[in-house]
Amino acid sequence: MTAPPDDCLARNEWICGAYLSSRREIFWDAALQHLQLTALAVLIGLALAVPLALAARRRRWAAGPVLGLTTILYTIPSLAMFSLLLPVYGLSAALVVTGLVLYSLTLLVRNILAGLRAVPEETRQAARGMGYGPLRLLLAVELPLALPAAMAGLRIATVSAVSLVTVGAIVGYGGLGNLIYSGMNTYFKAQVLTASVLCVVIAVAADLLLLGAQRLLTPWTRRASES
Repeated sequence: MTAPPDDCLARNEWICGAYLSSRREIFWDAALQHLQLTALAVLIGLALAVPLALAARRRRWAAGPVLGLTTILYTIPSLAMFSLLLPVYGLSAALVVTGLVLYSLTLLVRNILAGLRAVPEETRQAARGMGYGPLRLLLAVELPLALPAAMAGLRIATVSAVSLVTVGAIVGYGGLGNLIYSGMNTYFKAQVLTASVLCVVIAVAADLLLLGAQRLLTPWTRRASES
């Protein structure tokens, strides 16, 4: 028997609206898991990267080891990274999040450190002359001026995390990667294409959202570019 002419699922077509309508709950659960894993990994990575970058800036001897270690972590292939973490975390979402955090540190630490180092020494001296203590100087002067470079690293780290989450499908926690992996095994065209396209949409949307946040948080950069 041939498939009905209006049954794109039975014909296994790449583009099929019936896929979304018939599997909406499964699809959105996978998308939600993808977003949760990405957001959690990036937030934890950022929480670790800021103190590491501050330590590397304040203690020159620490910069080499910090940057070297995070760079080495980034060179480990994703499958090998998850395999190394498997004895510690088992087949869990924590394994995927930890792997993504370790990958994000290279991009975040390097960019935050570059931003802090780019703050003019004259600006620091002027702030000290106005009575700014170390903490106030950091929060009110150094971090805001380092924000453009830090946000650039955050954008790249976030887009990379969206992509790398899919590899978590090997342990059952890959968000949309689970659908891509199972779809490829069964050659389910609509599932593979739909999940892949949404991964791209999430990455682009996250990048644009962070770019918009950067422009709102650094209005002086807009004025400088317009003048």
